[in-house]
Amino acid sequence: MTGDRYHVGAALLCAALAGCAVAPERPAAGTEAQCYEVFQRVDAAIDAAGVQDGMAARVAGFPYLRASRFLASYAQEEISAAQFEQWMGRMVTLGLEAHRIELANLPAATREELGHALREIGAHHAAPREALEQCAQRLAAADHDRPERRAELRGAISVPDDYVTWQRVVGLYWLTRIPFANGVRDWHREVHATFALPLDALPVTGQLTDYAPPPSGPLMPKELAALLARASANPLGIPEPGGGDLEALYRAFAPRFVVDTKSAADVPGALGWGEDGLPGVVSRLPVVYRRVSHSRYEGRALLQLNYAIWFPERPLGAGWDILGGRLDGVLWRVTLAPDGEPWVFDTIHNCGCYHQFIPTARAAPKPQPDTLDETAFVPQVLPRVKPDTRLTLRLAAGTHYLERVVLDAASSEKPVGYVFADDDTLRSIPLNEGGQRSVFRPDGIVPGSERGERWLFWPMGVPEPGAMRQWGRHATAFVGRRHFDEPGLLERYFTLKEP
Repeated sequence: MTGDRYHVGAALLCAALAGCAVAPERPAAGTEAQCYEVFQRVDAAIDAAGVQDGMAARVAGFPYLRASRFLASYAQEEISAAQFEQWMGRMVTLGLEAHRIELANLPAATREELGHALREIGAHHAAPREALEQCAQRLAAADHDRPERRAELRGAISVPDDYVTWQRVVGLYWLTRIPFANGVRDWHREVHATFALPLDALPVTGQLTDYAPPPSGPLMPKELAALLARASANPLGIPEPGGGDLEALYRAFAPRFVVDTKSAADVPGALGWGEDGLPGVVSRLPVVYRRVSHSRYEGRALLQLNYAIWFPERPLGAGWDILGGRLDGVLWRVTLAPDGEPWVFDTIHNCGCYHQFIPTARAAPKPQPDTLDETAFVPQVLPRVKPDTRLTLRLAAGTHYLERVVLDAASSEKPVGYVFADDDTLRSIPLNEGGQRSVFRPDGIVPGSERGERWLFWPMGVPEPGAMRQWGRHATAFVGRRHFDEPGLLERYFTLKEP
């Protein structure tokens, strides 16, 4: 959610509240009831069509809101009236954005029928989207004005985790987790051995292809600090850069990808619809999908920049390969300290698998309890990363495993330039036969990307292990419970050192 998107929701909420420049007449109870009916009918149509967006969670009793794990972390904290208004406004924004996407993904005939149904109950608007926007404004104003509803909202915020408890119960998790934990440790040893190799000793089975981001000038420390200070000038202090500031950040911290290219499976591209009607890489134009997220450290919100690259597949290996299948990808995240210097880098595959942390010298590891649960796996530690440093990610052929993070490394050949795309575009992509659809199912899974490992790994409680996932739905531990978008994840493992 960028700052521009937040300001849309904030403006709607502000316009509906007393004390703002324009204060509309308080809606009557009948109008509120009509608005709840509007949301009920819209959500019923969305659910019946199977186009519910799975990124942000619905909020029980507040149909115009959606919540992320980051926003949910504020639910039980003592915050001021201005902070509460901003917090609520952000959830209004998430709700409006999700409904806009869901309505766009409805079949045209269903959308038209829905418009007729809304007009029948007195919602006299040109389209369902306008009806939802006006009703969100009315309901937000009414709920904000009532102390009991504000208290109910705090209690209603709940983002379910992406684990299936009954699978763990049936799968005797407390016993079966032991061999899984051993398997995780074996993988850690293999990765450590790879990272211990000299860079020029890493295996090359094809040809190294260097993908570089759009050109940009470095952001100097004072510029970064000033930019983040501007972006954080809001009641909750959440850094939300927009416009040119956000573009400059994206470009400054975008990594290079050096991929061992053995086959077409190692050529990244844009996602779309294959001839079989399933999501796939449909263009060899290299695209990196980007997104802003946030972490929290000692109550303070930190800015995160995310970069995802997609490959057509992870090819099946010889014999019984349960890890290969359609689509693969790598997600790289940069978490910035308040002064703009990178604090911790971490990465997963787009399935949520293979979570690795690459801390900088400003991150001191915290002692962890001695349990079987997965903790921060650190195959490499970087020195302090200067603003003019470009990181390069070396990826293996086929598996696309991260093999090394290199500072200021570039191939001797002219790099292939990649382009940026908004990660949210994947939530609504034009279909070949007309209309639009998300590449993700309502449960956040990319259809067709299922892996054979699901038949063996199900006792760990991760739905469809190995399948590609939507942002906000990445469970990253088989042993224990952990999510990539947990706001307190980095604080659990690392201390932020002062500059």
